Amino acid sequence: MSDFVYAPPEGGVTVLHADHEILVVDKPSGLLSVPGRGEDRADCLIARLRGAFPTVLLVHRLDLDTSGVMVFALTPHAQRHLGRQFEARQVKKVYVARLAGRLEPKTGRVDLPLIVDWPNRPRQKVDHDAGRPAQTDWRVIRADDRETRVRLMPVTGRSHQLRVHMAETGHPILGDPLYASGAAADHPRLMLHAETLRLRHPDSGEVMGFSSPSPF
Repeated sequence: MSDFVYAPPEGGVTVLHADHEILVVDKPSGLLSVPGRGEDRADCLIARLRGAFPTVLLVHRLDLDTSGVMVFALTPHAQRHLGRQFEARQVKKVYVARLAGRLEPKTGRVDLPLIVDWPNRPRQKVDHDAGRPAQTDWRVIRADDRETRVRLMPVTGRSHQLRVHMAETGHPILGDPLYASGAAADHPRLMLHAETLRLRHPDSGEVMGFSSPSPF
């Protein structure tokens, strides 16, 4: 990744919902959630939102290459409340992905512990001794011998979890610059999109769902 050049997409950010406590947006692929190291990586989603929402606070992140639904807090109370929901795995997330080859069976779970691959950061790897528990459920939408469209439901929220878990099944996510190779890597973007997010509103306690259609 040493030759990586950060070239974030231009244009505005689509706001899916905004009220006095929370902000929900559709993150584009290729845009960092938070600033990276160096001035060339200062442009990011939270910085773009700060102009219209000056009190915006981070709750969770999506990878640079991942698009889709992301929630931010607009008050410290909301940030704490949402943070606890994520920690307790009460937030329900569903992703859509395109994988190389035919994933079988139609439904299943990957249960493989993950740890950072220090010499090859930001890569993660499976480590049965020192890794943190990680589980991902999948449900095939459609498949042929070339590729599979699948919904992924992470039970845990480890870094790069969906990407490593799918690669470990032998069916990496198409366009993945870290975990796919050859033809599977040769796509204009990572084919991973956060489609839906369900959470409890920090003020009302109401369960709310937000969604964004897959762009691929």
